[in-house]
Amino acid sequence: MAVKQTGKPEMIPLDGIQTVDAESLAEVGVFADPAKRSATYILRNDQLLCLQSEVDGLELISIAEALQKYPDLMEKHYFSAVPEDTNKITREAALLDKPHGFFLRVFKGAKVELPCQAGLYIQEAGLSQLVHNVIILEDGAELQLITGCVSHQQVLKGVHHAITEQYIGKNATLTSNMVHSWGPEVTVRPHSGTVVDTNGVYINNYISLRPAGDIISKPNTWLNGKGAAARYQTVILGSEHSRIESGGNVYLNAEDSSAELAHRGVSTGGVILQEGLIIGNAPCRGHVDCAGMLLDSAGNGYVESTPGIRAHHPNAMLSHEASIGKISPDQVEYLQSRGIEEREAISMIIRGFLDADIEGLGSELDARIGEIAELAGHGG
Repeated sequence: MAVKQTGKPEMIPLDGIQTVDAESLAEVGVFADPAKRSATYILRNDQLLCLQSEVDGLELISIAEALQKYPDLMEKHYFSAVPEDTNKITREAALLDKPHGFFLRVFKGAKVELPCQAGLYIQEAGLSQLVHNVIILEDGAELQLITGCVSHQQVLKGVHHAITEQYIGKNATLTSNMVHSWGPEVTVRPHSGTVVDTNGVYINNYISLRPAGDIISKPNTWLNGKGAAARYQTVILGSEHSRIESGGNVYLNAEDSSAELAHRGVSTGGVILQEGLIIGNAPCRGHVDCAGMLLDSAGNGYVESTPGIRAHHPNAMLSHEASIGKISPDQVEYLQSRGIEEREAISMIIRGFLDADIEGLGSELDARIGEIAELAGHGG
């Protein structure tokens, strides 16, 4: 039964979501079981479908409500990590009286045990979705956030634009797991800015299951506090006719700050552009690793890896590497000699490639990598 709240749009309890919607959301790690999550935000098309938060130390409300509830938010955090004059998308978002998206805050010292989840769901073909999210972890806070962005299996075309601003306090840790699964003609433009304070840790895991037709993701991260750290782990499947650009910039602005960017891409006919630039502005450590595998060019598909490092300080220790390879026939034949079918053997090899040096994903995202390996092994 729908739940009505005075002055707010009609919403549905998490366990009341229709099966067809629940199945789409589950594909990207957003589950309709309240026992598995600390809090939930779900936007279907441009309607707030579900908003639940009952955990001490965590606040989850719509961004529109937050702007009314906390007037200083506009000045301190709203369009600060992602300036409103960045491009046409951000300028359009800045003009909205009632923006869609969520405001998430974890209070000082709170360590949230269960993951918080946000589902951004396109159910109707041809829809343009624009969201703006602000995430704040106060000093000493810890949170795992799962953001699932997905279009219904029958939705082929649409637009998804997202602005996400994240602020990680001293000794705080944010693990952000983002899973995308889009129709073949969906255009996706995430804009992300993250600021990390002293000894703060930001871990970003991005997995693309069903690639959109056109994705450009270039997040910016500023490590402004001593000992601040960031780790990006990206796993992408690029199928025929898709074009995916992933990269971004990490600014190491403080002593003993560190960053690691690991990209893994498998193309079954799509274009994958792997980038990533680490800028050392202080005594720091950083490494960029881009690895790709091209299974089928389909005439126009390719993988291009261009990791970058830039030092502005003599004690910045930065390194990078890039590799593009293929599946060895000898490996496939060896596995077949052990009684494994060819397609399964290929999937196993791809899985090993995607898992290389990617740690700490957890069982749910680990299963998603298995899905990518399965899809790629069968031709995407």
